[in-house]
Amino acid sequence: MTTVQTPAAPSEVAEAGAAGRRAVLAATGTATFVALMNYTAPMLTLPGMGASFGAGPSGQAWLINGIALGLAAVLLVAGGLADDHGRKRVFVTGAFGLAVTAALGAAAGSTLAFTLARVAQGAASAALIASSLGLIAHAFPAGPGRNRATGIWGAALSGGIAFGPVAAAGLAAVDWRLVYAVYAAAMLAVGGYAARALTESRGAPGARGRPDLGGALLLGLSAAALLAALTLGRDGWLRPAVGVLLLAGAVLGAGFVLVERRVSAPLLDLALFRRPSFLVATSGALFTGLGVIGLFSYLPALLRQTMGLPALGSAWLLCLWSATALLVALQVRRLPAAFTARRQLALGFALAAAGTLTMLGVPGSGSWPALLPGFLLAGAGSGLLNAALPRLAVESVPADRASMGSGANNTARYIGSAMGVSLAMVVASSAHGTDPAALAQGTDRALLTGAALMVLGAVTALALRGRASAAVRQD
Repeated sequence: MTTVQTPAAPSEVAEAGAAGRRAVLAATGTATFVALMNYTAPMLTLPGMGASFGAGPSGQAWLINGIALGLAAVLLVAGGLADDHGRKRVFVTGAFGLAVTAALGAAAGSTLAFTLARVAQGAASAALIASSLGLIAHAFPAGPGRNRATGIWGAALSGGIAFGPVAAAGLAAVDWRLVYAVYAAAMLAVGGYAARALTESRGAPGARGRPDLGGALLLGLSAAALLAALTLGRDGWLRPAVGVLLLAGAVLGAGFVLVERRVSAPLLDLALFRRPSFLVATSGALFTGLGVIGLFSYLPALLRQTMGLPALGSAWLLCLWSATALLVALQVRRLPAAFTARRQLALGFALAAAGTLTMLGVPGSGSWPALLPGFLLAGAGSGLLNAALPRLAVESVPADRASMGSGANNTARYIGSAMGVSLAMVVASSAHGTDPAALAQGTDRALLTGAALMVLGAVTALALRGRASAAVRQD
């Protein structure tokens, strides 16, 4: 229910405003932290789940990618709903929805049931993530305060990725189902706090319209078809089923574009793609998913296979990467104003690529300490990316469409991550054989592919920055 406040003295308004901003940061930061812990859980619970369900390689790919598919399909519609019908309403719905669907995941008895629960968790997480940046943009005016708030939100994102695998490894040592039960309880608490502490906000009243469910369905089906093609491609790219799925993904994607051109209230205003800043934000998010998240989501499993690392050992390595990202994201606010978000993006990709390249050959050597510099460098790069992307997401769209900007940015990120995980699996398994040498060769190929995508992300950010500067000069 929307809180209606009576007029107050200026000092009381300032105090209430400060309290409201603290509540927004507390709720959105905690929810994002827990949602990302839940997102990363299969990195460490995959062996236990795979054994419980009897899942083969393709089934395991769906166990990992289900949540990314749900995020990609729903983020845009969630952002539009938040702007048009209430950011608090969508946020609270997402929190309680994630609690319920995490509990369903804990109770799942098959690969299909768990994958469906994870898709639903992705949809609930989409509501949280898209509305979070809308709440922050409304509570914090543009300037240093908003930059600090989006930096803290980015740090919460990094923190969830950092501590999620460690928590999952510890809880999974008892039972992998316990991981999801704990996250369900945590999200119940977050939802209850948000329902009491947050006030409602919306975009411009005249912008409200019907949700574009047709566009959401086409986008989700297109992403699912492309993801299925990548998963099946592991067993042969020339199989008819792979070609059919690739064609279906392209046709459905084209259908999504046509629908967005025709509907009165589209999920995504295609005119935004004429804005260089929006192109930078969206392409940066896509390459972050493809190169960084895709690789590091599957890297723990590869290291366990090639180096024999225990679950907790690979979790601590991943924690080193994400904890470094968290610390860097928190310190980005200290950078000079001339160091723009685009420059942060390019440098972040460059550092992540450099760190990834230092790991080449290490899985075959069996020396896990040699991985540490790479995880530190890649973590620093990820911190810059996580701080720059939310800032670009809200600054690249009109002020009253902040949640839509967040939805578009994170849609690109999670479509990229779903594709990136499948790509890492395909590349890593392209070296035939299960002996340690073949597995190490596959891991090196996955590292090289991820680094190449990160370099491409940096080049794209710099090229689009040049285009943006040219546009400004022409104006």
